[in-house]
Amino acid sequence: MAHLAATQGSISVPGIGNDSFLRRSGFKAQKIRFQDKPWQPVFSVDLKNRNSRLRSHTLCMSVQQASSAKVSVSPINLEDAKEPPLNLYKPKQPYTATIVSVERIVGPKAPGETCHIVIDHGGNVPYWEGQSYGVIPPGENPKKPGAPNNVRLYSIASTRYGDAFDGKTASLCVRRAVYYDPETGKEDPSKKGICSNFLCDSKAGDKIQITGPSGKVMLLPEDDTNATHIMIATGTGVAPFRGYLRRMFMESVPTFKFGGLAWLFLGVANTDSLLYDDEFAKYLQEYPDNFRFDRALSREQKNKNGGKMYVQDKIEEYSDEIFKLLDGGAHIYFCGLKGMMPGIQETLKRVAEQRGESWDEKLLQLKRNKQWHVEVY
Repeated sequence: MAHLAATQGSISVPGIGNDSFLRRSGFKAQKIRFQDKPWQPVFSVDLKNRNSRLRSHTLCMSVQQASSAKVSVSPINLEDAKEPPLNLYKPKQPYTATIVSVERIVGPKAPGETCHIVIDHGGNVPYWEGQSYGVIPPGENPKKPGAPNNVRLYSIASTRYGDAFDGKTASLCVRRAVYYDPETGKEDPSKKGICSNFLCDSKAGDKIQITGPSGKVMLLPEDDTNATHIMIATGTGVAPFRGYLRRMFMESVPTFKFGGLAWLFLGVANTDSLLYDDEFAKYLQEYPDNFRFDRALSREQKNKNGGKMYVQDKIEEYSDEIFKLLDGGAHIYFCGLKGMMPGIQETLKRVAEQRGESWDEKLLQLKRNKQWHVEVY
């Protein structure tokens, strides 16, 4: 459903390195050094220069937070709606938004490229955490000459307030889709992902056609602020969970004070492939009673049988605790490539049987209780 994606050393933030754009927009880019204190300010917003008249906030990008204190957000009336916004813009009449920045967020040894993309929607395409935007890449549909390209769905990787905390931006986490010919081993550009490459190649100021927001399956249940949320992601499937965690631990939302447990399992290839790791590490430091984070690095870690460590192996390590939390009403979420689910389901079934339980019955009960949330693509 959704196509969901820190370099070591010193980098400039890509996508907003153009001086004339910086002067027009009011963004002042600095170097990001990943050895430095992870939440120091990276951008400042000059209200006089920016058309949207933002409040004076620090623009917190994918690897940073403004300060150790929670960040004020606005407009708070984004909390007023009782139902999530759905399909405000449809494929035949999409909204034209503007790219704010495109930032590569994986290290040099990561297989493939993943980018954090900030989009300015001007407050006109509001969304809730866990929803998706559709993106219509430019050009003709190769299967329908003369027609526009099909919509691609991407889970939103920010809260409803966006990375600028002003309700006017949304962020996407996108892995560039490329195809390698199995015979030659060379990249075949004719088969590359049209939309992911369009997004990762975008520059600040570029226009983008978006639809939505869509989706209700991955909405964060907030009726119980002390609930337990177990989040299982592979790769860019971490996108909605970044939104959840920013809402829980980064933002000061008067109507939502999280006091429960958020437990994130993230599966990627290696350390350089970790996404938003500095943000998550900071939550661990500041909220040790409310946040847990387990990484499964398939090319660097071994499971108990000596094989590659996948996210289902991490789940099995903590299976007793996870099952007890589920029995106590915890929500469990899965997001990432659809290929993640068979291995996870097999692991959960095996654990259930070892506990003398029927996994089929347990899964049915979890679905009935609305504790089971899956979005794979």
